[in-house]
Amino acid sequence: MGKVTGFMEYERLEEGYKPVPERLKHYKEFVVALDDQQSKVQAARCMDCGTPFCNSGCPVNNIIPDFNDLVYQGDWKNAITVLHSTNNFPEFTGRICPAPCEAACTLNVNDDPVGIKSIEHAIIDRAWAEGWVLPQPPRHKTGKNVAVVGSGPAGMAAAQQLARAGHSVTLFEKNDRVGGLLRYGIPDFKMEKTHIDRRVAQMEAEGVVFRTGVMVGTLPKDSKVTNWAKETITPEQLQKDFDAVLLTGGSEQSRDLPVPGRDLDGIHFAMEFLPQQNKVNAGDKVKSQLRADGKHVIVIGGGDTGSDCVGTSNRHGAVSVTQFEVMPQPPEEENKPLVWPYWPLKLRTSSSHEEGCTREFAISTKAFVGEKGKVTGLTTVHVEMKDGKLVEIPGTEKEYKADLVLLAMGFVNPVASILEGFGVDKDGRGNAKASTEFSGGYATNVPKVFAAGDMRRGQSLVVWAIREGRQAARSVDEFLMGFSDLPR
Repeated sequence: MGKVTGFMEYERLEEGYKPVPERLKHYKEFVVALDDQQSKVQAARCMDCGTPFCNSGCPVNNIIPDFNDLVYQGDWKNAITVLHSTNNFPEFTGRICPAPCEAACTLNVNDDPVGIKSIEHAIIDRAWAEGWVLPQPPRHKTGKNVAVVGSGPAGMAAAQQLARAGHSVTLFEKNDRVGGLLRYGIPDFKMEKTHIDRRVAQMEAEGVVFRTGVMVGTLPKDSKVTNWAKETITPEQLQKDFDAVLLTGGSEQSRDLPVPGRDLDGIHFAMEFLPQQNKVNAGDKVKSQLRADGKHVIVIGGGDTGSDCVGTSNRHGAVSVTQFEVMPQPPEEENKPLVWPYWPLKLRTSSSHEEGCTREFAISTKAFVGEKGKVTGLTTVHVEMKDGKLVEIPGTEKEYKADLVLLAMGFVNPVASILEGFGVDKDGRGNAKASTEFSGGYATNVPKVFAAGDMRRGQSLVVWAIREGRQAARSVDEFLMGFSDLPR
């Protein structure tokens, strides 16, 4: 530990934001990162506690006390080596991970936790600036061919690990660019896509072949899942051409709201709305883009995807933005003695909320109303929890004006036809059925077909996707070679 009394001497310093009026004019990142000296001071707050709960609180098990100490000592080059030993893409997690490691920080018991996420952000940005992030091609090739289907963080992590192990890896993506939800779900103002492009260039230098615009299997004709594929490959062909196949597609089936009026124009899934803006930001032309200009926007769903819809709608120039959450408003502060070191339930206000948004809690939509086939509003009722169920509160009905409604209530499962095309068994939630055991983990019931990420575990965090991609890569490597030196 660099400074024994650091946690008593220094207060937590948060990363800053550029002013709201300034950042609403563009789609660029607006976080003001910590400088080297500020990062050193924040790293000095790490207690070097006997049992670092942050390690286990982090899904990829980042070795947090070690890189904190290295930053305090000014040894940035070794800090990125430690960080990369567990996390392939810290520039992703350092921007969009909610930081469960900080909730688990020992200092969080009775103080503000160490700013682990901001330190991680500073390490990887410094590493890119210094030219320390270089391709790591394998010394020897194994002669084995692996197909990875889905280029989100799970697929990218798995492909990179497998390529470094010496396998010939082809990564298939149905859309026109690599990145999955990072590319066409996360808004650019939260994570600019140059971060993905740099990693793609690194991975290509390591031997990964990217095939974009290729759909593996089929989607239902009425599917709302984003699909810009220009070519189709059958699962049978993939199994014939490759020694192993790893399915890392997302949990892309959006949760719907089947209430009266759902068929009115102007009601869309968040994942119809968000990808279009990201595509425009990339310089593409989008016919009939869904926009919020001059509209009263209702976002149904109180999570991160809903927040992304809020930020994008405000940048479009919406007249008003209201976000609904069916659950009661959580407390502003958690009961730390009760929940630490686990992820707490508490009120979280995002940067998008701060840009302009009315938030309604414990509210349920009963029906959409409209005129001439277009949505003009919706009818709601407040709800409360009784005997473990949400029940309507009589007399709380209300109508809201709405010109655009965005459904952001999460994702229920992967597209069933993809798994069925491979003959992969599904669990009770419709995800690919595969265990995470050390030996034989991530293997499905179909020989040489594996599954990882949201397709296996359901919708989750980018950091969980990276973890599953890394672990699945080790399982695939062990399957192909009889052993594996890849970290788990």
